Amino acid sequence: MRFALFDPHKESLLYAITDRYGGVSEAPYDTLNLALHVGDDPKNVIENRTLLARKLGFNVQNLIYMEQVHSDRIEEIEHPFYNKISECDALITDRENIPLMVMVADCLPLLFFDPKQKVIAVAHAGRNGTFLGIGAKVAERMIQRYGCRAENILVAIGPGIHSCCYEVGPEIVDIVTKSYGEKYVKKRSGKMFLDLPQMNLDQLMDAGIDVENIEISTCCSCCDEAYFSYRREGTTGRFAGVMMLR
Repeated sequence: MRFALFDPHKESLLYAITDRYGGVSEAPYDTLNLALHVGDDPKNVIENRTLLARKLGFNVQNLIYMEQVHSDRIEEIEHPFYNKISECDALITDRENIPLMVMVADCLPLLFFDPKQKVIAVAHAGRNGTFLGIGAKVAERMIQRYGCRAENILVAIGPGIHSCCYEVGPEIVDIVTKSYGEKYVKKRSGKMFLDLPQMNLDQLMDAGIDVENIEISTCCSCCDEAYFSYRREGTTGRFAGVMMLR
């Protein structure tokens, strides 16, 4: 998957949104599962990550990924090392040749790039992360710690579950309508559906990012079988958003 916002910067930015194809994992993780925590054979996951690194052109030993816990914790990465960052849901770096990875299967992968300051970030925006405003907090951290300006930050919101499929119960509806607004709840045939992409878009705009600098994938991971979906499949793999400065 490509984003028009990022493509003019391909000389300094490597990025990708993976799908579920091209790996070695067997069902129900078939085939390019990139997560170690879902029950897949670790050997297959490592091979999948190696295949991805080879295809994109980065050193898999430098890959940084997260133990994602639906929080708003953000980690700043200064050195390359193949490891998991415990209990966080966003990564930021201004260093070259350090690939950052966020893994999802219905939650939204958020990819950030400031072409002026040469800063990238990835974030995991599920329901809880969205409620905590993780996308806006990443933008704020980029501004406060890395000297970024809001008008220069580009954001891609990758494939995730959309309001066509994200049915929620009355407790969630009550939280959303009271704390965030009725506009994010869609009613159809007596059922309620949550619009996570719109919530993230509005939070990013509230953080000062221009709407023209935000690109949202129209792909719903629950509808499109090219992507892993926890809502559709239950036990399944994870696809990923990957970014690296070069």
